[in-house]
Order: sequence, then structure tokens, then C-alpha cells
Amino acid sequence: MIVEALREDSKRLTEISLMSKAYWNYTEEQIRSWKEDLTIQPEIFDHWRGSKYVLDDKIVGFYLLNRVNSRTCILEFLFVEPSYIGKGVGKELIEHAIDSCRENSCEVLNVLSDPNAENFYAKQGFKVLSLKESSIKGRLLPEMELEFPENM
Repeated sequence: MIVEALREDSKRLTEISLMSKAYWNYTEEQIRSWKEDLTIQPEIFDHWRGSKYVLDDKIVGFYLLNRVNSRTCILEFLFVEPSYIGKGVGKELIEHAIDSCRENSCEVLNVLSDPNAENFYAKQGFKVLSLKESSIKGRLLPEMELEFPENM
């Protein structure tokens, strides 16, 4: 079941983001270097909104949206606990985020994707706009966008 993510979920959401990132065979050093970026601070909920996927009273995935202006939302986080990757949780979460953007009159949803997730987003209709250099030399992050023509 997908429900609203709350401030008090911050610790569990952080655990999921770190575990999920590590799933893609990044080194422990790389994960440590991203720890601050992957930490969900409770005050983030003062500005962003999100949802969590709850299964048997356990949070197994989540996403966070940042409405940057009247036109654009940014998908800042979408992570799934590794034992649930490939079981449809991520697909349900991204579909929920897309529906939320449509219902809230967003024209565009952007995401700066991990290279390992590019195909996941492409399957949902996202298009690559550009590639951005990451903190790892030679690693490029796809900046992707999904438009909602019905809201334009």
C-alpha cells in the first residue's frame, strides 16, 4: 500500500536509500561519500512531499517530490529496499509519483537518475535531456524528463 511519507519516517527512508544505492555494487567508500546526500532529514518534509510503500507494516520503498515552481516537479528520491527490487514496488512508486504530478497540474517531472536506473525511468516515458558528470570520474548521470502535455 502506498501512503504519505512523514517526518518520523526519515530514519527508515535513509536506511532504504543507503541499502538501495549499495545494491548497485558501489564501493563502501562511494556509499560513505554519498551518505549526506542520501540522508533524509525530517525538515525536508517542510518543503517536499512524498509517499512510502508499506508492506506488512514495514516501509520497503519511497519517493520524494520537490515542487520547484508552478510548472516543474523534481523526483529527488526513489528507492526500494534491495530484497524488493524487481518485484514491482519501484514501478508502483513511480506510477504513483507520476499520477500525483498529473493531479497537481505539473507540466514536467525531472529526475537526475543513477545510470543503473536509466532504463527504469525510460520504460515510464522519461527522455534523457543531458548527461551530467558525477562525483565518480567517468560516471555520467542522465538528467531525464517526463512531460504532461495535458497540463500545458
